[in-house]
Amino acid sequence: MRKALFFLLTILAFANGNAQIVKPVKWSTKVEKLSDSEFNLVMEGKIDDGWHVYSQFTPENGPLPAVFSFENSKGNYELVGKTKESPYKKQYNDIFEVNEYYFEKKVTFTQKVKITNSNITAIKAKLDYQVCLNSCINDDAAFTFAIPKSTATTSVSNTVNADTVNVDTTQTVQEVVKATPTVETTEPKKADDRGLWTIFFLAFLGGFAALLTPCVFPMIPMTVSFFTKQSKNPGQGKRNAIFYGISIIAIYVLLGSIVTTIFGAEALNALSTNVWFNLFFFLLLVVFAASFLGAFEIMLPNSWANKVDKQADRGGIVGILFMALALAIVSFSCTGPIVGTLLVESASKGGIAPIVGMLGFSSALALPFMLFAMFPSWMHSLPKSGGWLNTVKVSLGFLELALAFKFLSNADLVLQLHLLEREVFLAIWIGVFGVWALYLFGKITTPHDSPLAHISVGRLSLGMLVLAFTVYMIPGLFGAPLKLISAFPPPQSYSESPTGFFGSASDLKEDLPNGAKVGEHGIITFTDYEKGFAYAKEVNKPIMLDFTGFACVNCRKMEINVWSDEKVLYHLKNEVVLISLYVDDKRELPKNEQYISKETGKKVVTIGNKWTDFIITRYKTNTQPYYVLTDLNEQKLNEPISYTPNIEEYEAWMKEGISKFKK
Repeated sequence: MRKALFFLLTILAFANGNAQIVKPVKWSTKVEKLSDSEFNLVMEGKIDDGWHVYSQFTPENGPLPAVFSFENSKGNYELVGKTKESPYKKQYNDIFEVNEYYFEKKVTFTQKVKITNSNITAIKAKLDYQVCLNSCINDDAAFTFAIPKSTATTSVSNTVNADTVNVDTTQTVQEVVKATPTVETTEPKKADDRGLWTIFFLAFLGGFAALLTPCVFPMIPMTVSFFTKQSKNPGQGKRNAIFYGISIIAIYVLLGSIVTTIFGAEALNALSTNVWFNLFFFLLLVVFAASFLGAFEIMLPNSWANKVDKQADRGGIVGILFMALALAIVSFSCTGPIVGTLLVESASKGGIAPIVGMLGFSSALALPFMLFAMFPSWMHSLPKSGGWLNTVKVSLGFLELALAFKFLSNADLVLQLHLLEREVFLAIWIGVFGVWALYLFGKITTPHDSPLAHISVGRLSLGMLVLAFTVYMIPGLFGAPLKLISAFPPPQSYSESPTGFFGSASDLKEDLPNGAKVGEHGIITFTDYEKGFAYAKEVNKPIMLDFTGFACVNCRKMEINVWSDEKVLYHLKNEVVLISLYVDDKRELPKNEQYISKETGKKVVTIGNKWTDFIITRYKTNTQPYYVLTDLNEQKLNEPISYTPNIEEYEAWMKEGISKFKK
């Protein structure tokens, strides 16, 4: 209830005060002297409650990162390393499908410099950044650092007035809205916790799947028999079995720790969005899938297994530890691909995720060995080994193959090659899952399958489930949203036919007015104000200005969840002329169209700068999304609104403005 009230008050605050220039970050600077020629340039920002500033390491395809530029045309100094920043928080963005890194309350950036010209007295720098709450602001800050002469004081403080540092938002080259409209500072930590629990749960399922493979399952009765027969008494057998299970967990957790230690949290985060590593992960998972499907076996050297097996014969605690290691090595042909996939997936989340993933996997793998050794009578309930074990292994191969294309899709999205657009991705998945269904129904076999006289009820049930999922994906080829798997395929806008195979886009292209395009949900959209305004006069319709951004999460949420409503969509398609102005469009204006803003004094260089200056000059605000209904004299028909996820409220706002235009 408290959270709901707080959220409501936040929305009301924006509704009542959205027509204003918002400055959520106050900056100050200082210079720290390290030696006669080396200094730290420190930029500290105090962030208003609830707002977030995004890190310079924010992954591609997500919120827009902080970007630094230093004026050094004469080579008076050298930058030593990259700009360092205070610890950031991490939260998964379910709209952009990447992790976003951000700061709250305060942020500190530090750049080390080495002076090469002793006569230099100041260094100028600029920071372009985004700050978001329910709406986002693209802002910049200009800093001037006074460099002390020779052996000056150890620390020179240049606390700068916020008005001189927090530069006007005309330079709003980009804007981002936070992935989720959380305003409580503890929420991101909870989201991280949920992410780790999700990794643990999925890894646990992966461990359970590995348990049901031909390399592991037959070893359960053998191992339990060893502990019950070789121990002097039942109590000792149970203790040994528990230690055996703990050893299995320790071995795999150690593997996760090694991955985390070698790469580090920041490196793992970077890998998740790196094109070449996504391509490497794709190829790796294809190899794993081929192994599971029976093309070949991935095995560690036999000499390793022999050496470890000899150590296991020593008995005692050391012998049990080597028994656990022997299990890991001998079963590698089945567990290796699963472990590799889990490490790839958890590594893409960064932090301690690989450790958590291996803990979940090994817990599922070790638990049955411990439980059956403690309660041997349960062994009678175990199903007998047989061909069904290979069915599990092959099924995992199909899943590995499907997952591989997610990484290939990531690389394609980053490079914007459009080689694996939504329809192609879905066609591949439909093929993979369709063949899997045929396999489960016994229509095709793999090299290691046993002769099949009939299929079991369990296999039939799984086959029907896979077939149903395959059929579910087919409408996605024609524009269906497929919300159950929305995190996997590319977005609808990244497709051969954004409006569907049945061609509203192609039908409209011939009749599109000058400067228009087919936008979200087939809405005719202008991205240039002058052309959209001219068309509105021609058709005598009111104008709806949509101040938005390519990387604006809440803009996308409005388009997906609100504009898709039948009533709202009718207004957008038939009763207004929609002009979407992207404030983060980095394309430069022609030289003869660049100018100095009268409102802010900033030079307007890009298309995004132009529309940012437009919203600030005309509507005295700098937040997105921001919606304005105007008549053909460019006068507001009603009060503009910002992020409004309530469909009824948004539709009522549109009806109000449209009805005033018609009077």
